[in-house]
Amino acid sequence: MAAPLTGQIAIVTGGGSGIGLASARALVADGASVLIAGRSQDKLDAGLAELGAVVTDGAEVAALSTDVTDEAQIEAAVAAAAALPGRLTIAVASAGDGTIGPIVGTSADEWDRVQAVSLKGVFLTFKHAGTAIAASGGGAMVAVSSIAGLLTHRFMGPYNVAKAGVDMLVKTTADEMGAVDVRVNGVNPGIIRTDLVAMVTEDSVTGKSYLENSPVSRFGEVEDVAAAIRFLAGPESSFITGVNLPIDGGHHLRRGPDYGEITGMLYSETVDPRILGA
Repeated sequence: MAAPLTGQIAIVTGGGSGIGLASARALVADGASVLIAGRSQDKLDAGLAELGAVVTDGAEVAALSTDVTDEAQIEAAVAAAAALPGRLTIAVASAGDGTIGPIVGTSADEWDRVQAVSLKGVFLTFKHAGTAIAASGGGAMVAVSSIAGLLTHRFMGPYNVAKAGVDMLVKTTADEMGAVDVRVNGVNPGIIRTDLVAMVTEDSVTGKSYLENSPVSRFGEVEDVAAAIRFLAGPESSFITGVNLPIDGGHHLRRGPDYGEITGMLYSETVDPRILGA
């Protein structure tokens, strides 16, 4: 019996590590050919070796160094994915970046950097992958957003705004692309063990605030998110589009985390202490 994604191709941005790589692994394990795209060639090489160990007969895996903020590079990555065996039906926009600091201490350059990677990168992926998937007969796109798009994360303003933008981009793109049989959904992970939040541990003030505000009180693993992305990308969710799905142990039911301890260490000499201690 053929695997459920046999004959299909996926492109995964941010695919060299973390949630992106775990998602690529879930897609490959179910028969898809997958191209992972990301900025770090070393991470892509390691990811490619990992995917090669689970690839199924007839499928292929590939990697391409890609800056998701550069439209020409995204267009090239989509074209490279489409050249793999099968039909391009899936795109996972997992690339993202963040920052920590109060709004009044955030530089315009830092603001622009976060918006470019975490929001513009998703837009460019949806634009070019969506066009190619529609031309191939339809499929699904999934964006990796964050609980920060749903709840304020004090001292993570640029990231909050970018992820809230991703959530609306998912809805708008879904509304438009259903006409060409392309479904579009997003996931909103809570605290997940990845390199991006390695500084947050369970016994830190920030880590404890996550656990205290999560009905399922634990840190998530990348596989928790990858399983949902695989579902939203596959035939099992063929009547689901425009959804932003929290994968956070229920954290979205309560309040955002406390990054005050980390922010205080970084900005205590430059920002009004009343803001940091609020």
